[in-house]
Amino acid sequence: MNSEQLSPSSILIIDDTPQNIDIIVESLSSDYEICVATNGIEALESAEEILPDLILLDIMMPEMDGFQTIKELKKNPKTRDIPVIFLTALSEIEEKAKGFNLGAVDYMTKPFNIQEVQLRVETHLSAKLGRDILMKKNITLESLVAKRTEQILKTQDITIRMAASLAETRDNETGNHIIRTQRYVEVLARAYNEVHNIDDERTISLLVKSAPLHDIGKIGIPDAVLLKPGKLEKDEFDIMKTHTSIGDEALEKAEKENGRSSFLNLAREIALNHHEKWDGSGYPNGLKGEKIPMSGRIMAIADVYDALISKRVYKAPFTHSKAVSIIEEGHGTHFEPELCTLFLQIHEDFRSIALELAESDEVKEALAR
Repeated sequence: MNSEQLSPSSILIIDDTPQNIDIIVESLSSDYEICVATNGIEALESAEEILPDLILLDIMMPEMDGFQTIKELKKNPKTRDIPVIFLTALSEIEEKAKGFNLGAVDYMTKPFNIQEVQLRVETHLSAKLGRDILMKKNITLESLVAKRTEQILKTQDITIRMAASLAETRDNETGNHIIRTQRYVEVLARAYNEVHNIDDERTISLLVKSAPLHDIGKIGIPDAVLLKPGKLEKDEFDIMKTHTSIGDEALEKAEKENGRSSFLNLAREIALNHHEKWDGSGYPNGLKGEKIPMSGRIMAIADVYDALISKRVYKAPFTHSKAVSIIEEGHGTHFEPELCTLFLQIHEDFRSIALELAESDEVKEALAR
């Protein structure tokens, strides 16, 4: 890369000796934009204002020498990446080592050789231009990757919502059930993390993304059972309970075909375990206590609350206070004690979500009580 290709480049010369400045300006002014400062303080102001591509910095200056000046340049985010070449009459190895340790990229020793000055400046400006080009390409690439990742996540979210909505539609439920339970899961998980001083946005995000698939297994339940408008007989309820295992198996198959992922693993946990109970009386596996994955414990409270406050063909919506009371009764039996206690502390957040996403005036009236 020659000086013509670098012609737009700017150079800041910092030296308190007019003769030195004249030599350097004469050597470089035909190819580059030149700015001059005669002391460290003036240099810092000029560097921040013009942001030169290269700085030539004298070491021996009054008030603020070159070592102090480069320290300040490297402290400033605006100027810390500008390459600095020291100008010096010093030849001691210790002094040069000090300069390099402070961030200098090179030294030029006085008296100057004009050809050497030109070649060193050209070399370091070429290196800086190459770094700048690479940085711009990296920024562009990062932007493209971020945009593509966002598109993939949006497509994933849409696919999840469509699959979950299909299951809910077969069960005479609506998409708002999916959204409400997602929101309940998020507020309960955040409350738990806050109590335990846990900072884990990724797990909460995965939990919220996975929540809509909790009843995906209902796709495999016969209509005669799934859509029955009254209480299920024992054999019918036994069939209904298999939706947890069906969901787990379907998600396991997806996991095998698409590769193991944290999202699918969490979705399987929720689908399989959200009907397990703290005392071991739940289904499908009768898990007890902490053997139930945390995702299933959280989903259990979210799902039960929404079922209670929702209208069904076989029941009117329960009032909010009644739903809270029923969940409180399940403290330590149906629900994990700590999560149940947290729910009782934040149940108004559940009510607010339910009101915002309520689908009838009848439900809104019940939620008000």
